[in-house]
Amino acid sequence: MSEFRPVEGNFNPRDASFAIVVARWNGDITENLLNGALRAFARQGVPDDRLQVVRVPGAFELPLAAKILAEAGRVDAVLTLGCVIRGGTPHFEYVCSECARGVGEVALATGLPIAFGVLTTDDLRQAQDRSGDNKENKGEEAALCALEMVSLFQQLAD
Repeated sequence: MSEFRPVEGNFNPRDASFAIVVARWNGDITENLLNGALRAFARQGVPDDRLQVVRVPGAFELPLAAKILAEAGRVDAVLTLGCVIRGGTPHFEYVCSECARGVGEVALATGLPIAFGVLTTDDLRQAQDRSGDNKENKGEEAALCALEMVSLFQQLAD
């Protein structure tokens, strides 16, 4: 009897290209997320010419930019990086909800991995903790997720 082995991705997909969509809103935080993603890609040997960085105004705009990039067919995965910090109005809930829903819809509609690296925090300190130069950086996690999903899709296509 053969041993059952699941198919799973790794962090070394073949010749993959990535787009990183970064919201400018809460720019200090989103730049740290971008730096975390770039560190992860560099650590995994992804050359700079296989990365494209696109900036949008805020988290609400991330899904549409991700959709355009995914549909263009020039990348194997898209990362979305943003930060929404809770305030005193319901605006936070609307932006977070629509951003998450939109990113998920883009992934399902295009069949391309769309990594969700959008912080939704109660305060600035939480955002700083999740975007620092440390193992908690969610930009780095989004990059690793994208690498793994592209590798998985390549294996499933073989």
